[in-house]
Amino acid sequence: MIYEERDYRIRAGKLAEFVRLYGEYGLPLQKEHLGTFHAYFTTEIGELNHVVALWSYESLDDRMQRRQKMIADPRWQDYLKRVDGLIDTQNSRILSPVAYSPMQ
Repeated sequence: MIYEERDYRIRAGKLAEFVRLYGEYGLPLQKEHLGTFHAYFTTEIGELNHVVALWSYESLDDRMQRRQKMIADPRWQDYLKRVDGLIDTQNSRILSPVAYSPMQ
């Protein structure tokens, strides 16, 4: 099992719009195509205007295949047009749980 943490810094003043669009259009498609959805967070203290998503997959190959199918979906391309210009930066990390982690 691997986990993917995706961190997006949203342009100032656009966080609520991005969260709304993601919840309405992005998340339903990702739930259909991707691995297991665990959480979606916004920042309250520290560096603001961030959203962080946490997903899990069986393997890197599983992740790659699922993301390729999602990217080919015309509905995903429509969603990307809706959020165009709202994201400032994006980072993605692949995390592997240690033996005693409750998320295995």
